[in-house]
Amino acid sequence: MKFKLVLHGDNGSTFKATTVLAPLQWLRIKPSYSRPRVSDDNVFVESLFRTANYRSEFSAKRFVDLEATRARARRFVRRCNREYRHVDIRYVSPTERHDGREHDILAQRHDPYFQARERNPRRRSPHTRNSCRIDVVTLNSERESGLIAAGLASDTP
Repeated sequence: MKFKLVLHGDNGSTFKATTVLAPLQWLRIKPSYSRPRVSDDNVFVESLFRTANYRSEFSAKRFVDLEATRARARRFVRRCNREYRHVDIRYVSPTERHDGREHDILAQRHDPYFQARERNPRRRSPHTRNSCRIDVVTLNSERESGLIAAGLASDTP
């Protein structure tokens, strides 16, 4: 399967400069730009870049060749999807959520806490980490919930 390479960037002048565009054209790489006045076009990629920059498998290691680089990137993506527990989905992995296993996982975490609290009520706080499933995950959820509370946005998707 052959696909066309695309390099995505913001609408900054650097990315539109001929010193960048000329090599892209020569390499047959299509430039892609963020939509004007849309602040969250790049947030997913920038979040991924930040995570990758702080991961040990990418720091201070040279890439030997293209295949080694691809193999390392595949391991990184697999780890992010299968092993890393994401705070915004109650510390389950995206794979666990996608496969529908998060209900059981969250219940398994919740029950032992309450059993321990019943055995020794003075030792445990009356508050627990919220183990309920998060139905909708969005960017800037704190901002959006504030706008909804203020009546400035719709609370329906």
